[in-house]
Amino acid sequence: MSSSELRAGAPASSPSPSPSSSRRRVLVVDDSAFMRRLVSDVVQSSGEFEVVGTARDGHDALRQVQALNPDLVTLDVDMPGLDGLSALTQIMREAPRPVVMLSAGTTHGGMDATLRALEAGAVDFVRKPSGAISLDLDLVREQLLQALRGAAHAQWRPLPEARVASLNRTEPAPAVSLRPPPALPGGQVPRIVVAIAASTGGPAALARVIPQLPAWSEVAVVVVQHMPAGFTASFAQRLGAASRLRVAEAVADEPLRAGHVYIAPGGWHLRVRGPREQPRVALHDDAALWGVRPAADHLFASVAEVYGPQAVGVVMTGMGRDGAQGLAAMYAAGAQVMVQDAGSCIIPGMPEAARRAVGLPGGVPLADLAEAIVQSVKLTGTAQRTAGDGVA
Repeated sequence: MSSSELRAGAPASSPSPSPSSSRRRVLVVDDSAFMRRLVSDVVQSSGEFEVVGTARDGHDALRQVQALNPDLVTLDVDMPGLDGLSALTQIMREAPRPVVMLSAGTTHGGMDATLRALEAGAVDFVRKPSGAISLDLDLVREQLLQALRGAAHAQWRPLPEARVASLNRTEPAPAVSLRPPPALPGGQVPRIVVAIAASTGGPAALARVIPQLPAWSEVAVVVVQHMPAGFTASFAQRLGAASRLRVAEAVADEPLRAGHVYIAPGGWHLRVRGPREQPRVALHDDAALWGVRPAADHLFASVAEVYGPQAVGVVMTGMGRDGAQGLAAMYAAGAQVMVQDAGSCIIPGMPEAARRAVGLPGGVPLADLAEAIVQSVKLTGTAQRTAGDGVA
């Protein structure tokens, strides 16, 4: 189906679920008939969702979205012809609705396309456990259902058409180096650390915040974004391409340097290890906390211990309550803390849990979050100057 054909059809008007059933209606899209069956079985057997149709490629997906008007779509990233990213951007332009991407994640290009899909409006993604044809899909059954639950309850909004169109343009995936990033010229021990937590909706939200931060000379930023192993290096690369700060996936035992943003690697907890005069990155594969690894609570607790009042803590969009206890620990240690406001979150679970844990009266809209971080850093620097230190 062409773009004009889908536009002419306008938003489809098939009936909503009957009063006897509150199950959300799902369209499953994958170029493999076997994977369509596996995904459909997982979704249907949950009892929470109803599979109303399947599609074999991007073009078929556009036809089925028009014909069936599903509440949710699971969309394979890597498909011949019209691939998942191209199909997503056309859906977002012509018949927007919550979409969960399924990604094999076997190449950097595939990972980059998945991250671009999140920036283009997909609510979340799930990594297929063993490539394009994953016989062991049951290993990620709960992750898939959680992603669908999140999409079903997301405060979801389609992106402006100009933004969607820009993300649909073909662009080469940048190469990613897994070596520790070299220190910036003059890079020094940070006097202040900004610690940020995000989950569902986080990649797109962070892409609006990190590039707005200044090229700090005495501040480091450490980010926990719930994301599978293998994707965080590509995520860091995409953020870094648009930022004034140097962004990279964190490497075990590397020194913390001002002017850098450190992204916790998928599958590893990240802590800041002191002393504050020689801070370093510590990575651990301890058990998942709140069902996730990395977990923000570990990062926040370590920042509270090492940096105390010389820190800023931020909890952004996400499902669950990771970061709430850690942000309370940072607040108790004298740090400046804030949360994204519920109205601008895809899912407000994490920031709302943190807001209640700390006792904050409200949150900061996403559009104002970067400036709020900058102002909190300045307040922290003022306190340092009063004590005889300084911050730039």
